[in-house]
Amino acid sequence: MMNGSNTVFWAISTEDVLLGLQTTKEGLTQKEALKRLARFGPNELKAKKRSGDFFLFFSQFKSPIVLILIFAAGLSFFLHDPADALIILAIVLISGALGFWQERKASSAVEKLLSIVQTNVTVLRGKTESKVAFEQIVPGDVLVLSAGNAIPGDALLIEAKDLFVNEAALTGETYPAAKMVGTLPKETPLSQRANTLFMGTHVISGEAKAVVVHTGRNTEFGKVAERLKLRPPETEFERGIRRFGYFLLELTLMMVIAIFALNVLLKRPVLDSFLFSLALAVGLTPQLRPAIISINLSHGASRMAQEKVIVKRLNAIENFGSMNVLCSDKTGTLTEGVVRVQSALDTLSQESEKVMFYAYLNAFYETGFFNPVDESIRTRMRPELPDYQKLDEIPYDFVRKRLSILVSRHDKHFMVTKGAMQNVLAVCSQAEMPGGKMCEMVEVEESLREAYKAFSAKGFRTLGIAYKDVGTGTTINKEQESGMTFLGFLVLSDPPKADVIETMGQLKSLGVSLKLITGDNALVASNISQQVGLSNQQILTGAQLRQMSDEALMHQASDVDVFAEVEPNQKEPIIAALKKSGNVVGCMGDGINDASALHAADVGISVDSAVDVAKNAADIVLLEKELTVLAKGIREGRNTFANTLKYVFMATSANFGNMFSMAGASRFLPFLPLLPKQILLTNLMTDFPEMTISTDSVDPEMIEKPRRWNIRSIRKFMTVFGTLSSMFDFITFGVLLLILHATTEQFRTGWFIESVISASMIVLVIRSRRPFFKSRPSRYLLIVTFAVIVVAILLPFTPLGQLLGFIPLPIPILVLVGLIVALYILGAEAVKRAFFKRVKL
Repeated sequence: MMNGSNTVFWAISTEDVLLGLQTTKEGLTQKEALKRLARFGPNELKAKKRSGDFFLFFSQFKSPIVLILIFAAGLSFFLHDPADALIILAIVLISGALGFWQERKASSAVEKLLSIVQTNVTVLRGKTESKVAFEQIVPGDVLVLSAGNAIPGDALLIEAKDLFVNEAALTGETYPAAKMVGTLPKETPLSQRANTLFMGTHVISGEAKAVVVHTGRNTEFGKVAERLKLRPPETEFERGIRRFGYFLLELTLMMVIAIFALNVLLKRPVLDSFLFSLALAVGLTPQLRPAIISINLSHGASRMAQEKVIVKRLNAIENFGSMNVLCSDKTGTLTEGVVRVQSALDTLSQESEKVMFYAYLNAFYETGFFNPVDESIRTRMRPELPDYQKLDEIPYDFVRKRLSILVSRHDKHFMVTKGAMQNVLAVCSQAEMPGGKMCEMVEVEESLREAYKAFSAKGFRTLGIAYKDVGTGTTINKEQESGMTFLGFLVLSDPPKADVIETMGQLKSLGVSLKLITGDNALVASNISQQVGLSNQQILTGAQLRQMSDEALMHQASDVDVFAEVEPNQKEPIIAALKKSGNVVGCMGDGINDASALHAADVGISVDSAVDVAKNAADIVLLEKELTVLAKGIREGRNTFANTLKYVFMATSANFGNMFSMAGASRFLPFLPLLPKQILLTNLMTDFPEMTISTDSVDPEMIEKPRRWNIRSIRKFMTVFGTLSSMFDFITFGVLLLILHATTEQFRTGWFIESVISASMIVLVIRSRRPFFKSRPSRYLLIVTFAVIVVAILLPFTPLGQLLGFIPLPIPILVLVGLIVALYILGAEAVKRAFFKRVKL
């Protein structure tokens, strides 16, 4: 079967290609498609990690520290203490099982969410049209394409009608490439292969059928991606987590080396000292961090889905919550998105049936991507067209801003052009007056422009309609859009949504400012911005942007709320300028021309009804194109980020303090303050409350404004609260040794109970900036926290506790330990209040 990456299929006839692929114009059967999917694999540029449960489970133990600990425990098993070694291994196993369960749960939740917004393509399977996911496309599939469709593989055209494809991703060409059926020489360069479609490109206009020859990494786009080793840009959240991980790793390594050296100098058994040091390292390193962060993000994504916001890339949640600038078009977002034809006017601004009819001819025959303007024209009037026939089309593009259709009636061939008023006037040399009289454009151009300004100032979008007799020609090209006759105006209205001002207020209260980026002229944009309540009326136009340096744009972008007459390739520089100014920028788009801007933004936002190329580029997909939905999603994003920060605070406060205390205690105690198995158990038990943090409630003030990851402030938090925790640990040491004269087993049991209870209770304190009794935690967090406390108190009274080296404590010791914990909680509350007054997080 033909599937070699070097196959020059553009130089082979369609029949031979179909024969080589062992397929037909009616496509593959479903059974054959499944066979090929198994043979060639999913249609992906980079194979997704499909680790089964077995590999996912064992991946929980890939940390070097954990592996060394397992090795050391195994060594201990053979040398002197098999019971302790087995207990250590059992605790490590339980910890890994918890991580496995959390990650598996998170992964399943994400897969379900992504299936909601999966991009599909129409193919012929079993001679009938079927919707198939991109990943399921195989060589030999016959694609059925129309405007807006993304192309899922390299393919040869079988049929094509007025087909134009945007190939900028591969060739860099601004204008759409015309495509047609045929055979080309072998040496034809990629940019000139008119009979070929490529993965990573998308249809601008027209219809086609094509047979897929290459998929995945065998495509031209796949080769480029493989060479460049493309990967998505690192988000601020990922960068923060990575830096936090490095910080903990450096701290852990220093402590392990220092503690091990100290214990050896104190002439303690080398293996016991090594196990103790490793156990401390595991205690300081939050093993469940990846799993807890994953489940927190996936839980947030699930809650966002309930608000009709689907997260395609989990780490985009943080950027979504941190977003303080939203760039958006107006159609369907600020306005109703239902364009209405207000009137069709001639050159004297009088109602004209001819203008409306010519606009209808243009809209009826165009085969480009769906747009509300043409839909409104087609529904306004439905005349019979028995004598008319479409001959050719020049699709709309965002540079010309015109759409031309060549039609014939009897022996007359004429071109009808519709487009932006300024761009239509630019190609007209004369105008038709009422009654059919012709006059030169110079005589009426000024009055036409004045009328256009008047309509625009009232918020109406105004298009120009022109025509041209082309004699006997049956094809047209862009060069023929000249010397045309201006016929009249098409006046369109798209009023603002009824609740848009209220919605804008919600975004403003969340600290998100809206930037309107539109291709409409400045007068229309100004009118709409006033109606929706944008207070800043300063406007930058596309023409001004072209004359502006990147530095100047960076300084002005934050102060401008409206960008008008903007071309698609100007959106990306606007977003880049806003990002350079220190903003976290979201971009909302659903059109063919929005893909690059969605990629450039910190968080790309699209809608489920968007064209494939926009939906594929987005990080977030809204199931409804409503700013109210977006506002709800932002709140949920901030909830998720707030809960993630809570986990970081928990993992770096009591845990760090306890480990630091243990390191200090080992210096002056004649025995190890806790046995390695006891340290690991402490770490395991304090993980349980942290696992429920994704369910926790968030105080309203935590979502009022965007918040950013701040590793420096987190380090300060760790230092302050770790020191506080350590201080109370040393108080516990003093009470147990100097006042109660505790034995070694009593000391270890008392400190274990104090460590677990304090680390669990501190969760309830640092989860909120309010006093802990004024902020209600989630039911799950509360239940698990108190369950851990009860287990810690009762464990020494059980046979398992005795196996772990604990003994039952007398009531006076338990009471004093409880008093120390209570004082620690009150002290933490006071320190928290002072800390957040000085440090902003």
